[in-house]
Amino acid sequence: MKIYLVGGAVRDKLLGLPVKEHDYVVVGASEDEILNLGYQRVGKEFPVFLHPKTRDEYALARMERKTGPGYKGFAFDTSPKVTLEEDLLRRDLTINAMAEDDNSTLIDPYGGKKDLDKKILRHVSAAFSEDPVRILRVGRFLARYHYLGFTVAPETMQLMRDMVSAGEVDALVAERVWKELERALTEKNPEKFFEVLQQCGALPILFPQLSINGSGMRALSDACNLTKDSAVRLAALLHDYADGDKKQLSEICKRYRIPNGHHELAKLTAAYHANVQRARELSADEIVDLFARLDIYRREERFDAFLIACQAIYPGIESNISLLRTCAKAAKSYPVQELIAQGFDGAELAEQLKSKRRERIAHVIARSP
Repeated sequence: MKIYLVGGAVRDKLLGLPVKEHDYVVVGASEDEILNLGYQRVGKEFPVFLHPKTRDEYALARMERKTGPGYKGFAFDTSPKVTLEEDLLRRDLTINAMAEDDNSTLIDPYGGKKDLDKKILRHVSAAFSEDPVRILRVGRFLARYHYLGFTVAPETMQLMRDMVSAGEVDALVAERVWKELERALTEKNPEKFFEVLQQCGALPILFPQLSINGSGMRALSDACNLTKDSAVRLAALLHDYADGDKKQLSEICKRYRIPNGHHELAKLTAAYHANVQRARELSADEIVDLFARLDIYRREERFDAFLIACQAIYPGIESNISLLRTCAKAAKSYPVQELIAQGFDGAELAEQLKSKRRERIAHVIARSP
């Protein structure tokens, strides 16, 4: 039995970047042998195990054979006879198909180091075309490494175009699309994820009406300078989705089962970002109504996220955002206990509280330069 460090850890180490995760491949061992050493199996489709102490992932070397459409249509061979080279051959990109032995000796049968030096994302073999998730992964890796000068190899882009034409993208399941999208949104240049999809023809299939030249993509780029929060970045991207068609925005979120928090922030941003742009034209009544719709009294963090998304959409409106923050602080500062002590409750309490908040907001507006 031999154990090798593989994939991202080797790649990022060679790039001089922090290594966040260590994944290993075990060659020449069976599942029973691994379990007898105290490892815990976690893989559902093929054997992956957690080290009993470090909790790093160890997978049996495997080969795979296409048996059906999509990323689930594979049969796996994890016998002890599978070699390291055979395991690396099934990987997506050459820069991810390198390994190190326990002496830190690089094992690079498919030219990953050369492509790493040339800053090229290149598929390892024709087997790349058997898994449509790999199109999304190429986009995500370009989003991550574009700032270093990486590009997609022309032959890899052509292969992805062929995959799209063959209908492979249609077999993508919602969870995998969202998983790759969410990870791409946290990278340095998430707009590159969508550019890759555009170039290979997958963008109109996966994200209809989303344009790489639209204001949403520009807002996404600006959001990257303000926050790493994927929910805020998504809200900035989708603020004008389908020319303001909120129904299509909801449909795309439901289609990919995007988490409720991301979905709600995107909907609120699409609905009310224009109010922030014209904040200094709003009356106290309109701001009170806006705050109620945004539910700022119970969802303070979401309100902050909303304002950051709006700042990405409208660069240079910091003074408007500052005004709304001051108004919100004033509105939230009124002690509701005073009204309760005066005997107000129910609908009457709510109306009195709204009136007091309106007064405080009006005072802020009157003093605002």
